[in-house]
Amino acid sequence: MSEHAAEISWEKNTHADDASTYSRNHVGRFEGQQKLNISAAIEYKGDALCADPEQLLVTAAASCHMLFFLAIAEQQGFLPESYSDTPVGYLEKADSGNLEITLIELYPKIVFSGEKQPDEKAIARMHASAHKRCFIGNSIKAQITVGSYS
Repeated sequence: MSEHAAEISWEKNTHADDASTYSRNHVGRFEGQQKLNISAAIEYKGDALCADPEQLLVTAAASCHMLFFLAIAEQQGFLPESYSDTPVGYLEKADSGNLEITLIELYPKIVFSGEKQPDEKAIARMHASAHKRCFIGNSIKAQITVGSYS
């Protein structure tokens, strides 16, 4: 088992665009002393210059998947040189009537170097294995899919 701690802090301020309500901006701090400006999504009176919780969830799922993919590729003797992704999460009304992230689509682009190059089937197997092992993916109920990749 491992523990993963963070801190968030918010202080009351007037909303920059709507004086009748409060600012949703707050700060997240992490164990490595990183600081992240966070707000609500812009659809919910958030600040477009800040990350929102939905983006953070989507990023966490994509990052976890990527880290497992890279480990699996290395174990299989492949040499990933770069990995990028443009994940998209969909906030929708669920059957319960509540809004939730119901789907996260990953769109990884991977470049390999070296003599040993994976074919499409090997890449698909590595993605399937990464998906199965991803801590974040196993912790949320949103469906996570891997779109086209290269």
